[in-house]
This record gives sequence, structure tokens and C-alpha cells, in this order.
Amino acid sequence: MRSIRSISSVHSTQPFRRTPGFKPHLSPPTNAAGEASSMTTSGAPTATPPRFKRSSPRKKSQLRSRRLASGDAQAAGSPALTRAPPPVSLEVDAVPPIGRALPREFFEVDALDLAPRLLGKLLRRDEVVLRITEVEAYRPNDSACHGRFGITARTAPVFGPGGHAYVYLCYGLHMMLNVVADMEGVGAAVLIRSCSPVSGLETIQRRRGQQTEKPILLTGPGKVGQALGLSTDWSNHPLYTPGGLEVLDGPEPEGILIGPRVGIEYASPEHVAAPWRFAIAGTPWISAPKNTLRPR
Repeated sequence: MRSIRSISSVHSTQPFRRTPGFKPHLSPPTNAAGEASSMTTSGAPTATPPRFKRSSPRKKSQLRSRRLASGDAQAAGSPALTRAPPPVSLEVDAVPPIGRALPREFFEVDALDLAPRLLGKLLRRDEVVLRITEVEAYRPNDSACHGRFGITARTAPVFGPGGHAYVYLCYGLHMMLNVVADMEGVGAAVLIRSCSPVSGLETIQRRRGQQTEKPILLTGPGKVGQALGLSTDWSNHPLYTPGGLEVLDGPEPEGILIGPRVGIEYASPEHVAAPWRFAIAGTPWISAPKNTLRPR
């Protein structure tokens, strides 16, 4: 029996015969764990060339033909493709811009002129801002105006300077906010009947005791006074000075509705029928009745 050394010598001395068409496969060196090593026996890193899958000329020709055919079909059946425009952002203009406080001269006009001019203006007290949506004018020699009683402890603010507040208690429950109009001593005012919320909604809801965002929250003069947290102590307060209760400038309404005033059946017939109630057209923030209003 030959020894292992003799067998090894025999195999080492035999010449290597290359089989025609044979290509030797060189495996990369492995480490002790059997994993392919990134280093050659000389220690230098082996750069493995990237492999790219090349399409045959025939396949390229087929893809090109399909693209051209698709383009011809679109050109024949639909207009030329253009770049899609960027998405249009929706602009929500629910909150009007808050302007400066109106000057005193703004209020020193006839109540019938001041009333429609107050529509769209803003009432601000602390964090609560309301937009005026409905008003009523009360003038001198008006059988529905509080000034008809003359100057009393209650009505004295009505005869004060234009631009001051007149707040009175109605039925022992509701605080009614009026903006005094005209010059001092005339006795005229504009009642704020309805508003829409601009800011301070949580405070408005807390004061009103209603967790709603519907128009019922502010459609009515007593509701406006309650939302602003008013009392009769606010009478004679100048509405054109910063702080406290202010009337600020705001966007003018596009349309105005007019009609007779509400709840003045005690007045003379001509004053009951007088169209001295004004409201912003197209807004739901208007008190009842609405069927008596018409475009101005």
C-alpha cells in the first residue's frame, strides 16, 4: 500500500490538462467562518465590478415602438398633455380682518345713517370679537325710542355724545347694547340686534351657557349683551377709545336687507312700519323674523 506522501507526490507531478471550452471558476477566498473575504491574500481590497443587466437590441426596439404607439394614440384621441397645475389652496375668509378703532366723528351722524354703516363693523371686549350683522335705528321724535321720555336716570346716556354705549336692562333679564348716535343732546341710538363670532368662541359659549356654533348663539340683542358680558355699568363708555369695549373697523357688507323694527307694537303706526331695521344679506346670523326683510 502506498503511503499518503507518495500519493500526494504522484498527484502533484501530473500535468494539468485543460478541457476544450472549459473555463475555471475562481471562488473568492473565505475566512474562518466560511464567509467570502473582501481582502485578497496580499491584503489589498478586491473591487467587485457592478453588474448591469443589459437589454437586448430587440427588446429596446420593442419598448421604443410601444412608447411611440402610445403617444400617437393620445395625440389622436386627447389634447396634448401639459404639466398639471399646482393644487389650488382653498381660502377661507370666515374671519374678517380686525381694523383700527373708529373715530368719534364716525358716530356723530343721524341714527338712520349710522345704522347701516355699523354693519360689518366689529365689537371687541377682551378676547371676544363679534361682527355686527343686524341693527335697528332709533331717532328723535321716534315713538319707539327711549328718548321719548326725555332725560332720566335710565335714558341719560342716549342724550350723550355720539360713539358712547347705552346699555339697558330689558324685562329684568337681557342687557341690550346700543351705540349712541348723532351729537350730544339729540337723543338717538342704534340697537345691536345680532352678531356673528370672530374670536373668543369658548368665552362666548361659556357666558351664553350654550355649547353651539349655530346662529342661535348670537341672534338677538340680549344674546349679544350676554356674550360680551355687559351690564348697565357700561353705559356712557366711549366706544372709540382703546381698551374695555370698542367698535372697530371691518369690511363692508356686499348687500343689505331692510325691514320694520321688532317688538315695538306700542309705537305709532308710522314708526312701527318704518323700515329702520338693517341686516347683512346672505348671512344666517340674523334674528327672527326674517321674512319681513327685503333687499335695500
